[in-house]
Amino acid sequence: MCKTEYAVCGSPHLLEGSLSAFLPSLNLAPRLSIPNPWIRSYSFDGKEEWEVNPHYCNTVREIYPYSNSNRLLNIVDMAIFDFLIGNMDRHHYEMFTKFGDDGFLLHLDNARGFGRHSHDEISILAPLSQCCIIKRSTLLRLQLLAEPEYLLSDVMRESLLQDPLAPVLTEPHLLALDRRLQLILGAVRKCIDTFGEATVVANDTRQPQSPAEHRAKLDT
Repeated sequence: MCKTEYAVCGSPHLLEGSLSAFLPSLNLAPRLSIPNPWIRSYSFDGKEEWEVNPHYCNTVREIYPYSNSNRLLNIVDMAIFDFLIGNMDRHHYEMFTKFGDDGFLLHLDNARGFGRHSHDEISILAPLSQCCIIKRSTLLRLQLLAEPEYLLSDVMRESLLQDPLAPVLTEPHLLALDRRLQLILGAVRKCIDTFGEATVVANDTRQPQSPAEHRAKLDT
């Protein structure tokens, strides 16, 4: 089957691929499937609100659990990941129920990633560009992977060499990672120029105080 909206087609009708699932059974670890607030319309007839309203994030911030948890920051992390791999199909995400609202997001179903290496779909970054927030730990890691000695493409290339299916990604896809990383950092800089670093960068890198430090503060 081949349709114009699909990124790849069979040759002539078969397509070689792979499927990996390493999650425990739902009986052992129940999961919730949650719609992505930035889900696409998947239709030529209309658009979702976020696609036409640049202030859409203000609405999302008022909706539980995005109003009082790290969930929105995790959504931004997910959008950054999807932009790097070129995945436009993040209609849902999942979470283990055991960890409650502050659990981590499961990035399942990445089948549309690494499609067109020559196209950077900026709309995938809407959670970042509209909300203008990012974890400090995420930003520091992205900045490190933009340094010449730690380029994301080089790190990925070396990592994938260990895979039995190496090289896994073609060279144009690897180079696209570096290009897209610069676009992400550019979006963060634009947010900081507009709102200031204190507002945009969420400090999640603080280390908890040791008991001795806590007692010293109380004594003073």
